[in-house]
Parts: sequence; C-alpha cells; structure tokens
Amino acid sequence: MTLVKRIFLTLALIANSVLLYAVWRGLNIGDTGSALPEVQRLVGSHMLIGLGALTFAALVHAIALTYFMGTGRFLEETSNAYSLDNQFYSHNQRLKFRLLPGMTVCLLLLVATGALGAVADRATPVSLADTLGVADSQIHLLGAILLVVINMIVTLQEYQAVTKNSQVIDQVLAEVRRMRQDRGLPVE
Repeated sequence: MTLVKRIFLTLALIANSVLLYAVWRGLNIGDTGSALPEVQRLVGSHMLIGLGALTFAALVHAIALTYFMGTGRFLEETSNAYSLDNQFYSHNQRLKFRLLPGMTVCLLLLVATGALGAVADRATPVSLADTLGVADSQIHLLGAILLVVINMIVTLQEYQAVTKNSQVIDQVLAEVRRMRQDRGLPVE
C-alpha cells in the first residue's frame, strides 16, 4: 500500500505546485490592459496554466474520493466474506466522510477562482470592482491565494487519510492471511 501513498503524494505535490506556478505567472503579467503582444501572450499562458492547474487539482480530489469508495467496497466485501469485525469498514467510512467537506470547499474554490479570473480579464464586461471597491485583479489574486492555501491543507488531510486507510487495509489483509493459513487454504 505504500505505492498508493507515494502516487497520491506525487499527484498532490504536482497539483499544488502547478497552482502556485499559475499564481506566480499571474503576478508577473504586469498591466493586463496593455495591448502589447507580449503582455497578451503572458495573459493567455496564465489562463491556460491556471485552467490546467484547476483541472488537475480537481482530478486529485476525485482520485482521493474514488480511492476511498473503492477501498470501502473492498473492506465491506472482505469483512462479509471472512466474517470480520465491521470496524475496518466503519473506519474507512469515517475517514472518507471527514474529507468530503474539505473536498467540497476546494472544488467550489477552484470554480470560483476560475470565475474570478474571467472577471479580472479586461475583455470581460463584468466587474466586481464597483460592488466591492477592490480591483477585479486583486479579488482574483486573493481568491487564488485562498485556494492554494486551502488546497494544500486539504490535500495534506487527504494524504493522512490515505495513510491511515492503508494501515486498515494492511490489518485486514493480515487477518485474512492468518485465517486462510489456519484453515489450510493457499496464501499468496
């Protein structure tokens, strides 16, 4: 199960790094209202990197949820087949349901940050500056920073939950192995 932890950690680090890179690219654009081709190229690349980062971060959260759904099913069926205590499955469910609020907040922030980026684009007729009294680009920047911080916290929580869940699965596999040996059944 250490492979699962390493894969998730790698994906989470990449997602958070690309989000940070998108923020850094946005900070280095300068005057987004300039018609200079170089500035518009920077705006375009920031938008593409940002959209890619948002999509990849959403994918990482989806992978974590899918992992818990799949391992939950495995634990439920294995517990039923070997008459194991329901504690293993229950532990998996508690871990999964503790992650859902953070995942939901991250997904909402991902969408909101993208929307605020669209509002910050000077070609967009929509503006929040009059309503909030702050420049659209500053609102987008604050949203992006909030997203990065919360996403880092949530992916850390997801990694910790994957680690704990891996230990639960290892316990179940050890128990199944012991039961099969006691019954004289083949053990892989």
